[in-house]
Amino acid sequence: MTKLTPVKKVTVSLLILLLSAFVLTLHSCKKKRSEMASVLFKKTHNKVFQDFEPDSFAVVFKKTLTNRKLKIKHADLILAHYEKNNYQPEFVLNHLFNGDLYIADGYFMNADEHGLDAKLFQAEQLKNMLNRFTAKNGVRTLNEAYQQMAAIELTAANSIINYSNALQYGVINPKVIFQRYFVATKRPDSLSMIKIFDIKNMKLYMDTIQPKDTQYVALQNALKAGFAAQGLSQEETRRILLVNLERLRWKNKPSEDKYVIVNIPDFGLNVIDSGKSVLNMKVCVGQGRNMVNANTLMAYNDSCKIDKPNEHETPLLNSLIHSVEVNPVWNIPRSIANKEIIVEAAKDRFYLANKSINVYLNDKLVKDPEKIDWSKVTKYNSDYDFKQNPGESNSLGKIKFLFNNQSSVYLHDTPAKYAFFKKMRAVSHGCVRLGDPKGLALNLFGTGKKFDLISKDMDTNNPDPTEIYLSKKVPVYITYVTCWDDANGVLQFRPDVYGLDIVLYDHLLKYLPVANVN
Repeated sequence: MTKLTPVKKVTVSLLILLLSAFVLTLHSCKKKRSEMASVLFKKTHNKVFQDFEPDSFAVVFKKTLTNRKLKIKHADLILAHYEKNNYQPEFVLNHLFNGDLYIADGYFMNADEHGLDAKLFQAEQLKNMLNRFTAKNGVRTLNEAYQQMAAIELTAANSIINYSNALQYGVINPKVIFQRYFVATKRPDSLSMIKIFDIKNMKLYMDTIQPKDTQYVALQNALKAGFAAQGLSQEETRRILLVNLERLRWKNKPSEDKYVIVNIPDFGLNVIDSGKSVLNMKVCVGQGRNMVNANTLMAYNDSCKIDKPNEHETPLLNSLIHSVEVNPVWNIPRSIANKEIIVEAAKDRFYLANKSINVYLNDKLVKDPEKIDWSKVTKYNSDYDFKQNPGESNSLGKIKFLFNNQSSVYLHDTPAKYAFFKKMRAVSHGCVRLGDPKGLALNLFGTGKKFDLISKDMDTNNPDPTEIYLSKKVPVYITYVTCWDDANGVLQFRPDVYGLDIVLYDHLLKYLPVANVN
C-alpha cells in the first residue's frame, strides 16, 4: 500500500474540500433555479416555466440589454443594477402578476395630462408586452419566455425611470438651453433613479411623484380643459401652458420661509413670507430681444430657436441679499460707458460734470475731463473708467441691494421714476430697478436703528456711501414665468419679452403629444 506524503495529503484534502464546495454550490443553484421556476409556473400556469433556469435567462437578459442599449436612456445605470443583483427579473417577479406594471402603464398612457407624449415612456409597447406574456398561449417555448421577460423587465425599468425623472425634474435641463440661467436646479442622479428598484406599492409610488403644487395643478387643469386665454387662441394658450408646466417641474423652487422673487415678464417683485406675499411692487428689468412681441409661440423664425440674449437682459439667478449700500457710487460698466457716456460727453463737454461722473485713467482721477476730445475716444482706444458719485442724478438712486452673482446685477433705486408708469418696463441695462426701494428695505431690515439710518440717509443728500449689512441674509430669486394662477384663482398671462418661451417650446417639441406639435 502506497503511503501518502504530507504534501499529497494536503492536496487530496484540498480537492475534497473544493469538490464539496462545488456540490454545495450546484445544489444551491438547483434549489434557486427550482424556486424561481416554481414561482413563475404557479403565477402563469404555463408548463414552459417548469424548466426555467436563472443562468440561461441571465445570458438572454444580458444579450437583450446589449442589443437595446442605444434605445435605453440610462442603460449603464440599469446594467449595473442587474449585474449587482444577478440579473433577477425584479419587475416581472414583484410587479407583473399583482397588476402593478399595468398600473404604471396606465400612468404612462395618461402622460398627455402633463403635456408629455406617452411614447416617451413606451406606454403602448409595454402594454402589448404585458398582454402577450399573460395571454394563455402567449409564451410557447422557454426561449420565448426568456426573450419576453427580458423585454418586459428592461422596458419597465427604463420607462419608470424616465417617467419619474420627467415628473420630478422635467424633461429639459434649463442650464443646457439658456445662456443666462444661473438658478440652482437639481437634476436626477443615479441615487435618485435606482430608487425605482425599491418600489413596494406601484400605485402609491406613482401617486407620490405626481406634482401637487397648486400652480402646477391649476395649469394642468387648464390644459386638460382646453382653456383659451382672452386675446389668445386655444392652441397658443396651450403652448404657453406647456412651457410653464415644464418650468414648474424643474427642481429650483424656493424652499425658504421668506424670500424675494422677481418675475421678469410680470415686471414685478414680491416678498413671500410663509407662503404669502407680504410686499409687492413694480420693477423695471433689462431690455429684451422680443419687447414688441414680434415672435410668438404660434409664429417664430429659426433664429429664435437658440437662446441669443440681448446684451442687457436680466439673468435668471438665485442668491442671498447680504447688504445694502445707501447713496451708492455707480461703477459704470465699460459696455455702458463706451456706448453712452463717451457719446454724450462728445456732444456736451460739461455732461460728465453735470452728471457727477468722475473719470479715471490707470486708477487715477482725471482732473479736467472736459478738456479731453471725447469725439476721438472709442471703445477700441478707450482706457478710461467712469464712476458716478452719490446724489440726485445717480443712476442707482439712493440705495442698492447687494447679493453675490456672476453677472454683477443687483436691485436698486432709480431717479427715472417715469418708467414705472409704463406697461413695458424692460428698460434697464440688466439690473432690477425698484418701484418702492424704501419699502423693501423696511421689510428686510424691520424697524430699528439700521432702518432708521437707511431712511435718514435716503431722505438727505448725503454724499458719503453707507453699507449696512442684514443680520440675516434673505434669499432672492430672479425668475421667468409667463403664466401662473393668481391669488383669486385666475390664470395670468404675460408676453414673452425675452423670447425664452420660444426657446423652451422648440426644445420641448420632441417630448410633446402629436396633437400639440401642429
